[in-house]
Amino acid sequence: MRDFLLTLDELRARGGGKWRRHPADVLPAFVADMDFKVAPAVQAALQRFVDRQDYGYGSMDDVDVLYDAFAGWMSRRHGWRPDPKQTIALADVVQGIVATLVAFSAAGEGVIVQTPAYPPFLRTVAGSGRRLVENPLLDTGEHFEIDLDGLEHAAGEARLLLFCSPHNPTGRVFTREELEQVAGIARRSDLVIVSDEIHADLVFPGAKHIPMETIAPERTVTLTSATKSFNIPGARAAVVHFGDAHLKERFVAALPDFLLGRPSRFGSDATVAAWTQSEVWLHELMAYLEANRHTVSRWVESRTGVGYHQPEATYLAWFDFRSFGLEPDPYTFFLETGHVALSNGADFGGPGAGHVRLNFGTSAEILEEILSRMSRAIDRD
Repeated sequence: MRDFLLTLDELRARGGGKWRRHPADVLPAFVADMDFKVAPAVQAALQRFVDRQDYGYGSMDDVDVLYDAFAGWMSRRHGWRPDPKQTIALADVVQGIVATLVAFSAAGEGVIVQTPAYPPFLRTVAGSGRRLVENPLLDTGEHFEIDLDGLEHAAGEARLLLFCSPHNPTGRVFTREELEQVAGIARRSDLVIVSDEIHADLVFPGAKHIPMETIAPERTVTLTSATKSFNIPGARAAVVHFGDAHLKERFVAALPDFLLGRPSRFGSDATVAAWTQSEVWLHELMAYLEANRHTVSRWVESRTGVGYHQPEATYLAWFDFRSFGLEPDPYTFFLETGHVALSNGADFGGPGAGHVRLNFGTSAEILEEILSRMSRAIDRD
């Protein structure tokens, strides 16, 4: 995998926000971009546009290839064959979250979010005028799990469940039994489940991603994209899939024509190349991330008091530093004292206070330096 690594100078020369947000003496480990080159087939797909100076309009049926690639990838990777006809292309998953909130709930109605949660979940609920109903995950001491009693209670106050599996930021992959229990609650309370499964391809050995639509297709809407697994978030391409035709009909009826942005031709072709030609690259990526995951776990073992459960998926580590009393909060402490930019746990909802999220999708050398800086910061405190 050395051929997909980038040097610090190459990373700092990039135009994305991850390496430009902070001064050069800060190592970024916050936003969910990986510090790797993309799969060769993805690069070739994008290069063709440049070589041909081909930046014109596409055709209305361009997305058909994307839908077929999505269905084929899900079948090979997850044993699920979604109907391409029940798919709609979007610019990104967050756009899909907002659109489903509008389509399947009304202003003032409750939306359940299992916190800590990906911050756009919280922002889109508030921004769309819906009412946030938090159902915090339970820390069992071994892993995070769904508070099913809490979810049953929350379901009586809501119309929609924003679900995330694999879960961001905890990295939990929910079991079939857990998903079936969630589905049962949704059926009893007539909830629509909007399932963000963007990290589904980043599952480590010992866990298995099960698409929610295979459990409760009649009330599940799935949002996903190749952007996380294949490191192309700037390409702007995603899909929303409906487990039942009536859900798609409700979605389309609720949104005026042309309100939703579609993927660019660049994003669509890059995604098709990812889903049809880049599985070997993904296998190599996962082996590299697995080694980094163990590096993080060894570091935690050497730092008594850090709350942590090894993620079952994603390249994100969720740390609990509440026992350290870091002032004014762990995010600011590590930024100012350690010159490491992490994600602030407080942005993930109430249960995130005193936590930070670290992105270990980087080179082993950069990860070691990030962890060393964090150790030195704690030791100086």
